[in-house]
Amino acid sequence: MADKEEYIEPADKQADGPTNLAHAQPVGKIEASSSASDSKSPKPNQHGKGGELEVEEAEHHEHKDQISAELEAYLHTDPMQGLTDQEVEERRLKFGANELKEVKKNPLLKFLGYFTGPIAYLIEVACIISAVVKDFLDFGIILALLLVNACIGFIEEAKAESALDALRQTLALKTRCWRNGHLVELDTSALVPGDVIVLRLGDIIPADGRLLGIGATGEATEGDLLIDQSALTGESLPVSKKKGDVVYSSSIVKQGQQMAVVTKTGINTFIGRAANLISITVEEGHFQKIINRIGNFLILITVVLVLIIMVYQLVHFHGDTSGQNRGNFLTILRKILVLTVAAIPVGLPTVMSVTMAVGAKQLAAKKVIVKRLTAVEEMASVSVLCSDKTGTLTLNELTFDEPYLTNNYTSDDILLYSYLAAEAGANDPIELAVRTAAEEQLPLLQNRTHKHDVPGYKVTSFLPFNPATKLTQATISVKETGETFKVAKGAPQVIIRLVGGDDDAVRAVNALAKRGLRALGVARTRNGSMDEFELIGMIALIDPPRPDSAETIARCRHMGVDVKMVTGDQLIIAKEVSHRLGMTRVILDANHLVDEDKSDEEVTEHCLRADGFAQVIPEHKYRVVELLQKRGIIVGMTGDGVNDAPALKKANVGIAVHGCTDAARSAADIVLLAPGLSTIVDGLLTSRAIFQRMRSYALYRITSTVHFLMFFFIVVMVYDWSLPPDLLILICILNDLATLVISVDNAQLSPHPDKWRIGQLITMSITLGICLTALSFAHFFIFWKHFGYEPVQSNAPADQRRLESVMYLHISSAPHFVIFSTRLTGYFWENLPSPLFAAVIIGTQIVALLMVIFGGLTPKLPAGQAIVILLISFAYFILLDQIKVRLFRIWSFKLTATFVRTPERRKKLAERNARKIQQDRVWDNIDHIREIVLKLKALEALNEAPKNEGETLEDPQVYEKKVKEEEHKHQQSIGKEELETMEAADPLPGTSSSHKQQ
Repeated sequence: MADKEEYIEPADKQADGPTNLAHAQPVGKIEASSSASDSKSPKPNQHGKGGELEVEEAEHHEHKDQISAELEAYLHTDPMQGLTDQEVEERRLKFGANELKEVKKNPLLKFLGYFTGPIAYLIEVACIISAVVKDFLDFGIILALLLVNACIGFIEEAKAESALDALRQTLALKTRCWRNGHLVELDTSALVPGDVIVLRLGDIIPADGRLLGIGATGEATEGDLLIDQSALTGESLPVSKKKGDVVYSSSIVKQGQQMAVVTKTGINTFIGRAANLISITVEEGHFQKIINRIGNFLILITVVLVLIIMVYQLVHFHGDTSGQNRGNFLTILRKILVLTVAAIPVGLPTVMSVTMAVGAKQLAAKKVIVKRLTAVEEMASVSVLCSDKTGTLTLNELTFDEPYLTNNYTSDDILLYSYLAAEAGANDPIELAVRTAAEEQLPLLQNRTHKHDVPGYKVTSFLPFNPATKLTQATISVKETGETFKVAKGAPQVIIRLVGGDDDAVRAVNALAKRGLRALGVARTRNGSMDEFELIGMIALIDPPRPDSAETIARCRHMGVDVKMVTGDQLIIAKEVSHRLGMTRVILDANHLVDEDKSDEEVTEHCLRADGFAQVIPEHKYRVVELLQKRGIIVGMTGDGVNDAPALKKANVGIAVHGCTDAARSAADIVLLAPGLSTIVDGLLTSRAIFQRMRSYALYRITSTVHFLMFFFIVVMVYDWSLPPDLLILICILNDLATLVISVDNAQLSPHPDKWRIGQLITMSITLGICLTALSFAHFFIFWKHFGYEPVQSNAPADQRRLESVMYLHISSAPHFVIFSTRLTGYFWENLPSPLFAAVIIGTQIVALLMVIFGGLTPKLPAGQAIVILLISFAYFILLDQIKVRLFRIWSFKLTATFVRTPERRKKLAERNARKIQQDRVWDNIDHIREIVLKLKALEALNEAPKNEGETLEDPQVYEKKVKEEEHKHQQSIGKEELETMEAADPLPGTSSSHKQQ
C-alpha cells in the first residue's frame, strides 16, 4: 500500500490526461487504448492519412504525500467492517480530533497591543511622570492621545476574521463511514486514520484519504473519481483519481463514487499544513518596524538630552537658596517632563493612522477593502507582486481556443458537431465548455424555445462517455432531408484511431499539448455510411487569462512592480498563460525551490530572475515569499484559494481577489470586490499617494522634534529658561491636529515603489533641524539684545515675559511651514498643496498670531513685530526648500555605503555594481540586435526598389546570401549563451533602465 503513494499512471490510464476531464487529452505519448476495441466502441475505418505518429505525452506532476511505516500499519482496515469503537478511541488519543484548532487572540489583549512600541512607551512614561508631579492637564492630554490612536487602529481592524477559523469552516460537516460493520453518518471531527469513508458526487472530502477502488457496498467501480482540488493546488481543471491515489481534505467530488481509507486528519492533512503555516506567521509588520525605528531614534536623543539636563541641574542647583527650589527633584522633573512631552511626536501614530484610514476609505470606493490598516502604506513599497494563476490571472473556466480543422470544415462546423455529441445537463467541465461555446457563438443555437433542441437536427440515440471507450457518440437525423449520420467526440488518440489515423492531426495535437492546451477530437461519419468516420478537427481548450490581466501586469511593470506567477498548475500550462499575459516563458518548476544542492542565496536568485514557478504546493508559495523578504524586498501576493492562504498571510501585502475562498479572504490584508486585477493598480496609485503624505509628515515631525530638542537643550542648560508648559503643549496639539488634513493633500506619485530610507530621513531631519535652530537663536538673541526681551522665569510680570510670546509664535510657525517643503522631494511649487491643506496650516498660524497680538495665554506683542516673525517663518521655509532639494539630489545608496561602510552595505553595493555591468552588457547586445535588424530592413527595402521594369538593384540570390552572412555574423558575435541571458535577464525590482523603457 505504501508504494501507491508514489504511483504514476500508466499510459493507458493517462489517456484521460492530467485532469481526466472525461475525454480531453493533454500532451502525451499515448498509444491507442486497447479498450477502444471494446464491443461498444465504433470500429476504425480505412480512410486515414498515415498512422505512423503517436500523440506525445506530458507527465502530470502532482504532490506526492508521504506515509510513514508507522502510519501505514493503521491503514489496513477491512472496507466492509470498518474500525471498532475501541480502535477509534485509541487512535483519537494518538492522532487527535479531525479539526483545525482555533487560535483566537483575546480582544482586550489585542487592544492593549496598540499601547506597545517605542513611542507609546515613552508617552506612557511621560503620562506617569505628569501624574507624579500632579500636572493633570498634561496627564489628560497625553492619555487622550494614547486612547485615540489605539481606538483608531483597533476599530479599523476589528472586522478582520481569523484565517484559521475560515480554514476550519471549509471542512465538511458530515460524512458516511463504516464502523463496527455498519455504514453510519458521523461528524467529520470524529474521523481517525484507518476509517473507511464513502465519497460520492458533490461531497466535500472530510480528510486526506487513499482511494480503495470499490463502491459503497464493496462492488467494483468502472470509472475514476473526478476531484476539483483547484482551491488547494491551483490546478485549473478537475483531476482524475483512481485506486491507490490520494484525495485531499476540502476538495470536492465532481464525478463518480468510491470508498477511501482515511490516511491523515486535522493538522496533518494537506489543508492542515497550510493552516499551520498561517498560525506560525506572526511577524511584525513592515510599517510597524519603520515607526519603531523612527521612535527609537527620537527616544534615544530625547532620553540622552533630558538625562543630561536632569543630572546637570541636580548638581548645579544643589543647595539652591534663592527660594525657587530649583534644585528640588520634583521641580526639575516638572521641567524635563514639559520638554519630553513637547519633544515626543505624540501625534505621529495618530496622524499616520488617520491618513491610512482616509486612504482605506478612498480604496473602498474603488471596491478595494482594506482589512489591515498598515497594508495601505506597505502596498506603496511593494516591488514584487507574486500572483496565483488559476482564478486570479485566469478565469478558472474552461473555454474554446483556436481549433485545428481538416477536410474543409469550419470553426462553426466543429462547434455544432461537438455540441450534438455533448451530453445535455452533464456536470463535466468539458461538456459545459462545449455547450457554452456553441450556444454563445452559433446563431443556430440562439433564441431557441427549448434549450436542448437543435433546430433542423434530432438526436435519435446517444452513447454517453465511458472510461473504456473515452468518447461520446450521437446518432443524428437531419429533419429536412431525413439523412442520418453519427458524431463522435473524445480523446484525440481515440478519435484519430477511429478515422484510421492522421499524422497531421497527431502533429496538431502534439503542438497544442506543448503549449499546454487540452485537445478534444471530433469526427462524423461520411455521407452514405454509418461506419466510416472522417475527422472534423481538434478542439483546443484552455483556462484563458482574464481580459484585464495582461494590461494590469503591463501597468504594474511600468510602475516598477515585477509580477511573478506562482501556480500549482502544470509547467506547460503556466508557460502558455505567461506568454499570453505578455510575460516571458521563464517559468520554473517547484523543484528549483527545494533543491538541496543549492543555497538559499542561489534559490533567491532563481526567484528574482524567473517570471514564476509551476507545480507548487502551499509550502512552496510560502517559501518564495519568505526568500524574497529575506532579500529586503517588500512582497505582495494575490490569490483566491486555500493553497494561497499561507503565502497571503506571509506576504507584506496579501490580496484576495474577487470570488476567493473564505480562507484566502481571511488571510489577506486587502480584498478585491470587483472581478479582475485592474483594481490592484488603483490600490498601488492610492497607496503611493498615501505614502508620500506619510513620509512628508514624518520628515516634518522629526525635523520639528530635532529642532525643539536642540534649541531648548541649550537654553535650559545655559540660561535655565523655557516656555511655559501650557504653551509648549499648545504648540504640539494645535500643529499636529492641523496636520491631520495632510490625509487629503495633493500628492506627487513616485514612478517606482516607495521606500522608507530611514538614514536619509534622519539625516535630512537633522540638517533642517539645525537650520531651524539657527533661526530660533537668531530670534532669541535679537529680541533679547536689541529689543530688551530678557529670558526671565514664568512667575515674572507679563510685560517682562514678552520673549515667551516671540519664541512661542516663532516655534509654532517656523517648523510648521516647513511641511510645505517636506511634501515633495523636488521644489515645493512643482506640486502645490490642496487648498484645504494650505488653508488649515496657514489658519493655525494666524490663530497663533492673533493670540500674541491680543494676549491671553501669552503676553501681548506689538502687531508689527508679530507679523514680521510670521513672515520670516514663511520665507525661511523657501530657503530650507532649496537645501532639501540639494540633499535629495546628491543622496544615493552609493553615498551612504561610501561614508557608512557596514559589511551589509558593502556587499549590497558590490552586488548592484555587478548587476549593472551585466544589465549594461545585455542592453548593449539588444541595441546591437536592433541595429542589425534596421540594416537588414534597409537592404530589403533597397532590394525591392526597381531600377527599371522587371529589374532590381541586386540579384535576389546575392541579396539572400548577404542576409544569411549578416545573420551568421550576428549569431557568432553574441553566442547562444548570451542570448539565453538576454531572455532571462530583467532589471531587479526597484531598478530602471532607459533601454528597457524604450
